[in-house]
Amino acid sequence: MATVNNNDMIIMQGLTDEFEKTHPDIKLDWVVLEENVLRQRLTTDIATNGGQFDVMTIGTYEVPIWARQGWLTALDDLPKDYDENDLLKPIRDGLSQKGKLYALPFYGESSMMYYRKDLFDKAGIQMTEQPTWKEVRGWADKLNDPDNGVYGICLRGKPGWGENMAFLSTLVNTYGGRWFDEKWHPEIDSPAWKEAVSFYVDMMKNDGPPGATSNGFNENQALFSSGKCGIWVDATSAAGRIFDPSESKVADELGFAPAPIAKTPKGSHWLWSWALAIPQSSQSKDAAKTFITWATSKGLCRPGR
Repeated sequence: MATVNNNDMIIMQGLTDEFEKTHPDIKLDWVVLEENVLRQRLTTDIATNGGQFDVMTIGTYEVPIWARQGWLTALDDLPKDYDENDLLKPIRDGLSQKGKLYALPFYGESSMMYYRKDLFDKAGIQMTEQPTWKEVRGWADKLNDPDNGVYGICLRGKPGWGENMAFLSTLVNTYGGRWFDEKWHPEIDSPAWKEAVSFYVDMMKNDGPPGATSNGFNENQALFSSGKCGIWVDATSAAGRIFDPSESKVADELGFAPAPIAKTPKGSHWLWSWALAIPQSSQSKDAAKTFITWATSKGLCRPGR
């Protein structure tokens, strides 16, 4: 079973003993990889019908494309007590092809802004109901204090479409840009792209931490949790951890706000789900289905689990 090395998936891996106690005929063998490496390994394996994995952690980008290719096992015979109608519709639709599920979501996320209320108060900054990127840039300038180990803003800079491009695509969207026009002509040389990318690069150079090109989701979460960032714009899935005093030094000073906008009010958020899928090349489909339905079930999510 291949999965990504983020906190939620590590939690899932930590449930191995509980699963194996109730399913003694199934043993779980985990392969935990950094996000960019995971995508390379899984894409190579499934495109070549390699059969190396029985469960793959993939998301709303891969599922419909791989399902169309016939690479994934359709999940059209789920257990009767698995309430697939309880899945959030945008998440379910993103993990489906022609109305049929091909992956089960372990969690879903969008994006939002986190900020240090203590630093905002000290700088005399009042958070607005819907922050703009122009406001954020000004706030980051005021908060940036590298001499004391605090940087104005932390954003993904690590190369990869699931790393810096996940963030940058939303930034381009809210600046009015897009990847293609209606006839699939690329538009990455448009004024909107140039403005958004220039804004991003200048802000990170002036107010971001050193070595930002090495920082993805995990690295920025660590920076923010340790008190080194005034502002962080990233996945909503981080909220629980940086609000947890046992994991975050800034939990008591944590503020939440919508993802900033620029020229358009829409396009500043993303929709993503890390989900569990079974490749057609698996030789253990029944065992794999038993695990992914268990891991994403209501029973596992009940209070106290």
